[in-house]
Amino acid sequence: MTVSRVVELEGHIVDSGMMQSVFGIVMDHGGSFDVEEFDIGRRKDEESYARLVVTADTDDDLQRIVHDLHQQGANPADPDDATLEPAPDDRVVPHGFYSTTNHPTQIRNDGTWVDVENVEMDCAVVVEPGGDDVRAYTKTLNAVEAGDLVVTGRAGIRVQPPERPRGRDDAFGFMQGGVSAERPSESTIAEIAGAIAETRAEGGNVLVVAGPAVIHSGAREDLARLVEAGYVDGLSVGNGFAVHDVERDLYGTSLGVDTDTLDHARHGHKHHIYAISEIIRAGGIEAAVADGMVGSGVMYQCVTNDVPYVIAGSIRDDGPLPDTITDAVEAQEAIREQARKADVVLMLSTLLHSVAVGNCLPSTTRVVCVDIDPATVTQLVDRGSAQAAGMVTDIGTFVPTLADELLAD
Repeated sequence: MTVSRVVELEGHIVDSGMMQSVFGIVMDHGGSFDVEEFDIGRRKDEESYARLVVTADTDDDLQRIVHDLHQQGANPADPDDATLEPAPDDRVVPHGFYSTTNHPTQIRNDGTWVDVENVEMDCAVVVEPGGDDVRAYTKTLNAVEAGDLVVTGRAGIRVQPPERPRGRDDAFGFMQGGVSAERPSESTIAEIAGAIAETRAEGGNVLVVAGPAVIHSGAREDLARLVEAGYVDGLSVGNGFAVHDVERDLYGTSLGVDTDTLDHARHGHKHHIYAISEIIRAGGIEAAVADGMVGSGVMYQCVTNDVPYVIAGSIRDDGPLPDTITDAVEAQEAIREQARKADVVLMLSTLLHSVAVGNCLPSTTRVVCVDIDPATVTQLVDRGSAQAAGMVTDIGTFVPTLADELLAD
């Protein structure tokens, strides 16, 4: 005896590859499908619709198939309300709780679909009933409180992965191509500059995630120019980035190397720890800027232009700087607050920090990742940030060229 369930797909399901993915999932799990209805959009702006009967040998097999189809945006045609169970204790979720994707999500409550707020991957969904004012939002496991009504099981949940319709001709059209080292660099950077300018013109938020390589490569001054000109609305970095940015101002070096001449300064290996000591003595980066100790660079421009920044620490940090958030959970929350405001995220030569920020982003946020190593973008995508588009190039070339494009006028 077999069991079956009807599922539906809507949107640009052919162009986005959703149909192919759905067929593959069913067959990989040993199930079968019958396409009952398939209405294909015949113009670029038209969406498609498909209705499938999915069949499996056992109910457990069917549930696994439907669960994986759900992650791709295929939803049951006859949804029930979501199942809610109270959290038994602080930081403890009910068994079988729904673990979120980073895609736009809705839950069904009393027959009505409710948008889930602050969507990000690997969270629980908490529901606050209230008649017509029902709220649903994500919570990290660490933030769950006893009594929270948590969505469990697979019923009454609908996800909508981003689509890739044909003929996209806006400033973000270049992002459909994934990662490649073979695209013309100048034209791609010009497109990225156009996307950032468009976001700024629309009042959007641009978040820059940067690694120490930006400083080491000599791109510090150009990133500082972009901050000063208002093209950066938030900065997310590690302790190393901020240390070497300040070191460059105080001693003219980055990790002991003059980024102009590439000469190793005498006793230059001590410069970064001296820089940390001086910032601690001043009372922090803002105090050092106010005192006139620090007068250039990315951190200087952030302080001067009221651009918020988050410096997240790690176990390998020297010092660290007083501004560095050393508590990992506190740093995650600070990054999460930045990520929720961002419309575009520019990730510059930092794998671990890019993944950390990427984990907090909904799939609707546009992400551009620039690194000399294509594996950085690949790993970012593999960790769930499938919307990320990549450019393989030297960051020391990318940032100055981007600044020239944006500041040409």
